[in-house]
Amino acid sequence: MSVRTATTVNPPTALDDKKRKTAALLVILFGSLLVLGTTYANPLTLHNAAHDSRHAFGFPCH
Repeated sequence: MSVRTATTVNPPTALDDKKRKTAALLVILFGSLLVLGTTYANPLTLHNAAHDSRHAFGFPCH
């Protein structure tokens, strides 16, 4: 009969922390780009983008 020992989970390393920070920064930059891009966009451009997206997903819009 063999005895099993408990396995331990390694704590997060500095590399994992760096990846998390990089991902968070990219998400913040992308979100800022979306907010600023839609702020300065022409309302007709936003309507057409939403309209085309609805058709691309197969939803009727009128």
